[in-house]
Amino acid sequence: MRKQKGFSLIELLIVVAIILIIAAIAIPNLLKARIAANQASAVGSLRTIVTSEVGYQSSYGTYSTDLKSLGGSQPCTSTSTTACLIDQNLATATAATTPKSGYYFGYTSATGNTAFTVTAEPAAPGQSGDMHYFTDNSGVIRFNPSTKAQVSDPALQ
Repeated sequence: MRKQKGFSLIELLIVVAIILIIAAIAIPNLLKARIAANQASAVGSLRTIVTSEVGYQSSYGTYSTDLKSLGGSQPCTSTSTTACLIDQNLATATAATTPKSGYYFGYTSATGNTAFTVTAEPAAPGQSGDMHYFTDNSGVIRFNPSTKAQVSDPALQ
């Protein structure tokens, strides 16, 4: 009599069940880590925008008219409409285009380009990010967990 080698159906089902349990534990943690990474990227992008605005102002005497003016396609020649100070993906990450790391950026320039405000909104709230961010020419980044952030919201520590 020849003995068959291999796994029984019960053994295979137990292994599959263990893999599914591990996946059920790991996937929510991965999603939370992705949200945290997107939020950190949004804050970093806001800091980059503020720093770029300082450079733009020292070069051209005013703040830029829009976010797109801070960027520029490669190869980039620096002008007041394409300052080449930020990545083109960030410069065009508005609600009408593709988000950058799960966030859309809104830019508003004051009359005469004497001040600016920038907001960062999650493209898919609860999936790409949980926080809404705001900054202006003061450089202070503010947040709101439930609605669009504004100047009266608490500052990031």
